[in-house]
Amino acid sequence: MANAQSRQAEAAAGGVWRSPLLFLGLATLFVLEGTTRNAMFSGSWSTALEILNVGLIYAIVALGVNMQWGYAGLFNVGVVGFFALGGLAPVLISMPPVPGAWAAGGVRMVFALLIGLGTLALAALVWHRMRIRARGLVVTAILIVGLVVYRYVFDPAALAIEANNPAAYGYLGGLKLPVWLAFLVGGIFAAIAAWAIGKVALGLRSDYLAIATLGIGEIIVAVMRNEEWLTRGVKGVSPIPRPWPVGSEVALQSDPSFQARAAAWGLDLTTASTIWVKIGYSLTFALILFAIVTLAEFALNSPWGRMMRAIRDNETAAEAMGKDVTARHLQVFILGSAVIGIAGALFVTKNGLLWPSGYNPLQYTFIVWLMVVVGGSGNNWGAVLGALLMWFVWIKAEVWGPALMGGLTSLMGESVVRQQLVEASAHMRLVMMGLILLLVLRFAPRGLLPER
Repeated sequence: MANAQSRQAEAAAGGVWRSPLLFLGLATLFVLEGTTRNAMFSGSWSTALEILNVGLIYAIVALGVNMQWGYAGLFNVGVVGFFALGGLAPVLISMPPVPGAWAAGGVRMVFALLIGLGTLALAALVWHRMRIRARGLVVTAILIVGLVVYRYVFDPAALAIEANNPAAYGYLGGLKLPVWLAFLVGGIFAAIAAWAIGKVALGLRSDYLAIATLGIGEIIVAVMRNEEWLTRGVKGVSPIPRPWPVGSEVALQSDPSFQARAAAWGLDLTTASTIWVKIGYSLTFALILFAIVTLAEFALNSPWGRMMRAIRDNETAAEAMGKDVTARHLQVFILGSAVIGIAGALFVTKNGLLWPSGYNPLQYTFIVWLMVVVGGSGNNWGAVLGALLMWFVWIKAEVWGPALMGGLTSLMGESVVRQQLVEASAHMRLVMMGLILLLVLRFAPRGLLPER
């Protein structure tokens, strides 16, 4: 008995030190990336900060997925769709209105959207209020008539907006409001989509929910890619305004006080301005990430969080105790999707570009799931650790792969086989990701920072 208690005490002590040690090791990787120049690291702070900034955004996405999977066991494979919806917000909120777009078809476009929403609302009302056998036919007739009227109003408006100086504009534009507001609106967009999807799909089994969310995520991306009046389609929208306090590199380079600072740092103006702007992004994203993690920790350790984990572990027992499982699943599905939408808005703001063709499931769904599994599902800090670590490995694997393959095949001389192996090693990142996943599942199946 005493031996068992001592082993439990040692395990608890190891658990206390595991988190700070892992984060310290992760910080060491970023410091080496910024200070050491060799075959493994670039020795560039600009590169290190760029990896960190994107990693912080992925950490927010991983938190949203962890809320859905780690709290409630919801298998959402449509992460890319909610991420893309969040990225739409800076365009609609922060970009200035396009000259002539509203006169060409903006008002008619709004009218068409109101017709579409009104058709859906009327169909739902008739379905719930009518108690006759023919209500299915009535609802079908309403939807068909509404679709015809909607397309009659919508199609000319879309064509007129896209024909308005298509080389420079060809879309509706935004409201020219502060970009900080777009972060909140991005979360709202994703939350609304999650509510609509959840009302239909959350009654399905987990495997069917995964199929439904995968399809809907791809539909969202396809709509953004093809509706040029909204996002310019494959042409993309730029430049997206930057969040305060991040300024422009060009403006910094012409500022005498910043020129003096760059000289004191021993850096040229281009490098100094780039690093300064990226530090501003790092502080902004880290602040938002810390706020979301803090709220997520409060929620996880509250009675609500304990109830969500009870539902996740045994839905039947939770229902027997009077819990509305479907309603709670919808609640956490909306919350997690809203967090993903906020991350999508941050990503577009950092890049200064919305490019719908760039959203693909590999980079914005499956890698996120890998981050959550490796970090430790059910643990918010584990999701953050997994996101930062796996994104660092994903970026550096493109450099480490050729170096590793070159070392392993050094005894082969300058043969054709060695040359082909070295050239193919650029794809080692997928192999490394799979290898890391297998090692974690074998030796730490609950993740690097498992749920307590």
